[in-house]
Amino acid sequence: MSRRVVVTGMGAVTPLGLDCESTWENLIAGKSAASTIRQFDAEGFPVRIACEVGDFDVQKFIDKRQARKMDPSTRYGVAAAIMAWKDSRMDEGDFDPDRVGVVIGSGVGGIQTLEDQHSVLMEKGPRRISPYFIPMLIADMPSGAASITLGLKGPNYATVSACASGAHAIGDAFRAVQRGEADAMVTGGTEAAVCPMSLAGFAAMKAISSRNDEPERASRPFDKERDGFVLGEGAGIVLLEELEHAKARGARIYAEVTGYGCTGDAYHMTAPAPEGEGMARAMRAALADASIDADRVDYVNAHGTSTELNDKYETTALKAVFGEHAKKLAVSSTKSMVGHLLGAAGGVELIFTALAVQNGVIPPTINYEFPDPECDLDYTPNDARELRIEHALTNSFGFGGHNAVLALRRFEG
Repeated sequence: MSRRVVVTGMGAVTPLGLDCESTWENLIAGKSAASTIRQFDAEGFPVRIACEVGDFDVQKFIDKRQARKMDPSTRYGVAAAIMAWKDSRMDEGDFDPDRVGVVIGSGVGGIQTLEDQHSVLMEKGPRRISPYFIPMLIADMPSGAASITLGLKGPNYATVSACASGAHAIGDAFRAVQRGEADAMVTGGTEAAVCPMSLAGFAAMKAISSRNDEPERASRPFDKERDGFVLGEGAGIVLLEELEHAKARGARIYAEVTGYGCTGDAYHMTAPAPEGEGMARAMRAALADASIDADRVDYVNAHGTSTELNDKYETTALKAVFGEHAKKLAVSSTKSMVGHLLGAAGGVELIFTALAVQNGVIPPTINYEFPDPECDLDYTPNDARELRIEHALTNSFGFGGHNAVLALRRFEG
């Protein structure tokens, strides 16, 4: 019999706040984190806006000397992991470190480190490259550094599947606890890709919005005038724990994770499969894994990137999976406020979904002004809504045709 898995700790570093509480408060208020880029001079770039993390002091979490050996993506991930660990109160009692692991995903890893060290190579030569270059660059280091910082010796690795990385990490961690390979797992996603090389690359693809004069209105999922996502950064990390293990120590439980589905499109490098066929299969797989019928789902935290094809095909996929019930679903895209955090999106959005389930509040999709006839579901436009949620899904879909869906349930007891 599969073991039940619950969320008992959460930590976040996002463009809307440096912890879960402030992020959630701003999310429910419908605030946009998008602004003109501050981290570097983006003058001359076709896109000059992003959702940046502001005023992050890494020394609140990590020794300054250690932090210098970490890419920003690792700093965000470790900080969020520390927050989730403390929030779970696992550190206040006895636990077996061999039975607690870490899986943290990242879509592009240490891209800021790569950019910085390439400049050093070109300007000063190969002998000036940092000996920490490779450890700072590789995408598994947030997971490795978190395990070192927290002293956790269970399963430890990273997932890399573009914008589905965080969700795949949580799905794998869910399976590890469910199968009895671990009693608890620190898991989620992290990303720090707001840098010149990344911004130029996404702009060249025409994947990101160019509303440079009105950044707060740029991310508009499912709106007819959407023109691309807004690049974001940050981390979302949770502690998943076996139910009886959590109950035995009197842990606070945010929500129960009940299902996980993942599929591949086998279609295109960047475009989703027509009609969202792969998305639909992932949602059906998550529902089947959770052993619930589609008409019992109350809320879907959509991938909702504010790109033309994603929003259109995700809507089609929702209709295919939920049928007539699709019209009764509450759907929202929190990327309208925090932007697209790439590999961190799945982690941050699982936190949003768990808080929505716990608090009975649907975050809004802001900037929804002009209905698109091809996107005709209830996207919770512009204002948060109170709703008791028994079952919810959170969707993550990545370049390369990677689809991951997680199912959550309200925990009673």
